[in-house]
Amino acid sequence: MALPRFLLLQARKPEDVVRREEWEAFVSKSGLPAENIVPYDLLQGPPAWSLVRTFDGLFVGGSGEFNISDRSLPHLEATLAFMGEVADRGFPTFASCFGFQLLVQALGGRIIRDEANAEVGTFRVCLTQAGRQDPLFSQLPECFDAQLGHKERADRWPAGLLNLAYSDRSPYQALRVPEHPIWATQFHPELDHETNLLRFRRYEALYKRAFGEEGYREMLARFRPSPHTEGLLRAFLHLVFGVQP
Repeated sequence: MALPRFLLLQARKPEDVVRREEWEAFVSKSGLPAENIVPYDLLQGPPAWSLVRTFDGLFVGGSGEFNISDRSLPHLEATLAFMGEVADRGFPTFASCFGFQLLVQALGGRIIRDEANAEVGTFRVCLTQAGRQDPLFSQLPECFDAQLGHKERADRWPAGLLNLAYSDRSPYQALRVPEHPIWATQFHPELDHETNLLRFRRYEALYKRAFGEEGYREMLARFRPSPHTEGLLRAFLHLVFGVQP
């Protein structure tokens, strides 16, 4: 059986080195060949469906300097409309962090900036009842460590969307569009302890500007391994496409 091909939607400046590192992270944790994951720059607007249909699924990554609450992502309204159409069509998708936030906002929820409850580092995440019954998330322990890096979060949940997980700082950590092969996480299953720490250091100036030197050092101490989430992308591919890369 041929392995599926994915379009990876990225919201990062062309000169941002994390852009390539994010692609490498999805390649590593999905187990797909590098040529099966093709990056796409969301800063130029959402992809046309004529392009999307040439792939089997979508991955959606995080963002560098772009947010939803301040509408700093170029072509935000068009991208939200596109993500809503992804959900309506049931196109196979796994989105993390910023991708999670785009889906929440697109489907009628609300994303706010909440630096007091920012999660940067490794945090404990637990499954909801819906998560324990979900065909993908039920493969995880009831509580597990996950890699995070966000200052914005969902504070209003879209009607009809399944909330699969929560943390002490955020009641919304993962979602599924019911009856469709579409999942998203506020955390980063494409990252592990080392790659999340590297990304944190890449954005040192941004974090120090937002949280100060002391806040930066406190965040630096929060990183630890997250072994249970590292197989989530492979489990998604096996569940949806019946393959084990």
